[in-house]
Amino acid sequence: MEGVLLGVAVLLALAGLLLLFRARQDVGRARSAAADLARSGEQLGERLAAAEEDRREMELVLSTMKEGLVLVSADGSVSFTNPAADGHLLGKPASLSSILPLGLQQAVRRAAEGQVSMIADVETGAPSRWLRASAIPVGEEGLVLLVITDVTEARRLEAVRRDFVANASHELKTPVSSIRAAAETIRTAAAEDPTVAARFAEQLEREALRLSRIVADLLDLSRLEAGSELGESVAVDSLLREEGERLGSAAAVAGVALEIDAETAPLVHGSARDLSLLVRNLVDNAIRYTKRGGRVNVGLEAGDGVVVLTVADTGIGIPTRDLPRVFERFYRVDRARSRETGGTGLGLSIVKHVAENHGGTVSVESELGRGSTFTVRLPASP
Repeated sequence: MEGVLLGVAVLLALAGLLLLFRARQDVGRARSAAADLARSGEQLGERLAAAEEDRREMELVLSTMKEGLVLVSADGSVSFTNPAADGHLLGKPASLSSILPLGLQQAVRRAAEGQVSMIADVETGAPSRWLRASAIPVGEEGLVLLVITDVTEARRLEAVRRDFVANASHELKTPVSSIRAAAETIRTAAAEDPTVAARFAEQLEREALRLSRIVADLLDLSRLEAGSELGESVAVDSLLREEGERLGSAAAVAGVALEIDAETAPLVHGSARDLSLLVRNLVDNAIRYTKRGGRVNVGLEAGDGVVVLTVADTGIGIPTRDLPRVFERFYRVDRARSRETGGTGLGLSIVKHVAENHGGTVSVESELGRGSTFTVRLPASP
């Protein structure tokens, strides 16, 4: 009987040990599974954090783009816009039908229907702006990405370039035609009438000088548009006296009194060459548009941290409607007088570029028939 009981006890002990072993195994598996789950959780968290970081970076990139982005769904709803698009469209559109101008809607619809990229240039707003939009089909779900760029400044610069080329060609054509006509006349008529040769040789010289002035002004203007080399300390008072002596003979020939009052002023940090060009063009312009017996006064004084240059004349003056445009290239108030005096129409534009390159400004006050006063303000050197 005791042996039986011992056997049962042993069996029970073995069963208990087996159960304990299996329990430990289960605990081990549970711990392993928990560890695996924890690792998976950590990996998932890392992936979510990385995805969130990627999203933030993408939003940052899209928010800083100058190009506007609008994502239009197949049902016409707008699922995404970036800040640039909201700015170009003057608001955040909720659907395709709320996108204006209508040319943008048409581009999106054509892109969706034909599954081809469409480009549209549209004018909008007041003041007027030009937008260039590219509608690009995306994927197979009917999505269309609208990329919008403001091309207002590019169109303005292109218009300026076209006008410049047209005006320059016209201005060059006139003296070239005169030179050609004078040369042909000298060649054909000089033998029959020697006096013709002298008269047309004088015309030839005059037109060649005019052509040379136009080319020189074009080169100066092109150089100044790229900026001035501001590496000198310039005494504007000395520069004024030098230019006054140089232009004194031209004033005497024109019968115009030229007076220069150049008090000592602070130095100006800049380019002596370009500032001489500014003075020369202002004084030369004043002499050209002042009638015989008139007067041109050039003054220089120091202000509050600035050097103020004034060129005043008693000339023909400028109509009020023309004042905003006198600094434009090739703009002339009196074209007939400009041709007569040999003006190129570039002098005041050169003055404006020189002043702005030196951190200064130029302005004009004028009354028709009573003269003009040009004022240049330049920052003085510290």
